[in-house]
Amino acid sequence: QVQLVESGGGLVQAGGSLRLSCAASGRTFSNYFMGWFRQPPGKEREFVAAISWSGGVTYYADSVKGRFTISRVNAKNAVYLQMNSLKPEDTAVYYCAADATGWGRPTDQYEYDDWGQGTQVTVSS
Repeated sequence: QVQLVESGGGLVQAGGSLRLSCAASGRTFSNYFMGWFRQPPGKEREFVAAISWSGGVTYYADSVKGRFTISRVNAKNAVYLQMNSLKPEDTAVYYCAADATGWGRPTDQYEYDDWGQGTQVTVSS
């Protein structure tokens, strides 16, 4: 089991940028395939981005390609989500998640074992 804590959310105008961070503890961080998901108000949780154990392979939802960048620094037990050109439809609670196996589809939320409590991102205008 790994404990995850997100930070970096807030209120930003459309076109602006935010950088989310996910701090991990409890298990060897490099053993986890990591993902970001989000849940807009009144909607189901959806996939945003994922990254492999050493950061060599990344995945993105079509809605964020070209705007968001996922990265990780295993020496710091951290995963990041750089969000640029933000749109009102990006408004959601953003969650960091960890997959201990990496054998399933990285876009499937049910493949992930541990979740953070989320951080709110609100995009105005």
